[in-house]
Amino acid sequence: MRTVIRTFASAVLLVAASTIFSSVVAGQQIPQQLQPPANEQLLLKVHAKGDQVYTCKGDGTQFSWTLKAPDAQLFDKDGKPFGKHFAGPSWEANDGSRVTGKAVANAPSPDADSIAWLLVKVASHEGSGVLSTATSIQRLNTTGGKAPASGCDATHADQEIRAPYSADYLFYAPK
Repeated sequence: MRTVIRTFASAVLLVAASTIFSSVVAGQQIPQQLQPPANEQLLLKVHAKGDQVYTCKGDGTQFSWTLKAPDAQLFDKDGKPFGKHFAGPSWEANDGSRVTGKAVANAPSPDADSIAWLLVKVASHEGSGVLSTATSIQRLNTTGGKAPASGCDATHADQEIRAPYSADYLFYAPK
């Protein structure tokens, strides 16, 4: 009986530790709305470094910077090239596997000068490889990437700017 109780207690601690680990990254609490579904587990984590590309769009009287696409290189945990992140939004691994997603939730970055953290649902897959089983993606630990607060007006219509950013992308797949 004691063995059963110890085993049960160990399992409870393991689940609690797993939950704590999945809700805290780099010392930052991850908001509940950005948690992947409970039936998914971490597949891999990559770091992105590149730009968020914005275009000045307007209707003749009102103008604002509108996100066109990300343009970033992805790196694995050892800093080696992993792939790229681009319009879609899409992520492509060097092995040719690719996913395209749709943001389903967001939360402000703890860094007010950085783009929001996201939860993305994978909408489509291409190729076979490391990303072929991914179903959700978190964008966390963002630095930079926000559109300028000014400079978009009729004289700058259709002009593009690049806002440097970095972020961590965590890919999840079914357990």
